Amino acid sequence: MVRKTKEDAEITRQRIINAAREVFCTKGVSRTSLDQIATHAGVTRGAVYWHFKNKTELFHAMREQVFLPLFDRMDDTLLANIDPTKPGAIDPLARIEHFLLETINALNEQQETRQTYEIMMSKCEYVDEFATVLQQILHNCSGIAEKYETIYQEAKNLDLLHPNHDPKQLAVDTHLFFTGLLHLWVKDSDGTHFRNQADELIAAHIKFRRK
Repeated sequence: MVRKTKEDAEITRQRIINAAREVFCTKGVSRTSLDQIATHAGVTRGAVYWHFKNKTELFHAMREQVFLPLFDRMDDTLLANIDPTKPGAIDPLARIEHFLLETINALNEQQETRQTYEIMMSKCEYVDEFATVLQQILHNCSGIAEKYETIYQEAKNLDLLHPNHDPKQLAVDTHLFFTGLLHLWVKDSDGTHFRNQADELIAAHIKFRRK
């Protein structure tokens, strides 16, 4: 009975998160109330407050469901202990390209990922209680750039980069390039401007770095 209650609670929690994502995406975060989320989820306002103390906490839960797996995938793809001297090994630059392409593929195939990116990039004003969310995003961005730098340094050690390329600068450039591409990808809803070119743009971005 206790197990069933916990399972029911988790189902309700997930239903609330899914409802929040859908309403945020439609109305924008600032114009969404917990009452609207509760109605969309088919639960009471009290049920929402049972799981989340406020809209900010609910927003974080929604974001983490997409971005924590992203960070895990980034570690698995970029920082895996792959010996580049072994036959069939993926070189560092190819690992960066693979990670970027994986992210675009997730946006294409997973609606919740696509909606979350859209909310983060165009449906949320990072003011008042959400100002701390922006700081967290900037902190995460710094961490991502540091991981890129680690891989570019590995590429430099393997003599894969042009001699005048600096791993730190390349890392910042890749992070800014991909962030910009994601913003434009999200806004290109009919897929006629950037979505249909994303793979080619990523391939070209990495190609320009190769020696």
